[in-house]
Amino acid sequence: MFDFFLDPYKNASLTSIILEIIVFVFGILSVYYSKKENILVYPTGLIATVLTVYLLYKAGYYGDMMMNFYYSVMSIYGWWNWSRKKGGEYVVPITRTNTREKVIGFGLFLLTMLVTYGVYRAFGYEIETANYIDIFTSGVFFTAMWYMAIKKLENWTLWIFADLITVPLYAYRGLGMLALQYVIFTILAIQGYIVWKKSLDKGHVTA
Repeated sequence: MFDFFLDPYKNASLTSIILEIIVFVFGILSVYYSKKENILVYPTGLIATVLTVYLLYKAGYYGDMMMNFYYSVMSIYGWWNWSRKKGGEYVVPITRTNTREKVIGFGLFLLTMLVTYGVYRAFGYEIETANYIDIFTSGVFFTAMWYMAIKKLENWTLWIFADLITVPLYAYRGLGMLALQYVIFTILAIQGYIVWKKSLDKGHVTA
């Protein structure tokens, strides 16, 4: 078990290891703050995603890289959206998706998969089965990120679904630290759904 987590890092530079540890910690903090409906989800998330873009670019995982670039952009939007106030009150409560938002979400899912596929092609990357899974989860994750930015309960359902796919994907790639991180993400996402559902039922709004 320890070899699974440590072997991929035997030839890694100290800088890369330190950056992965930072990403690991801030990624978990971001999901934790999201569960709490705390605005700190975005600054902590930005630190994790920006560093991850760099690490994934170096590793050649361009689909994941593009996904984290999207996360960074969406985090800026979500940070602004969650911060908006009117009359001293936050104006974005937790709600469920309506039909229009479901259609937009599905459109984002398809568009993200198309863009991610294009990125692989543009870099001349040979697309294998694992990459197609990566392309699919990229679409799910980006839609989840948008739903989180507008505080839709369904964001957690998508996170859980894609996290469960990503855990074995990273394990297959030998990325033990990231696989463990997504196990933790899955647990936190389940908790997040429960917390947000209770908050929705109570009509509670925080930031």
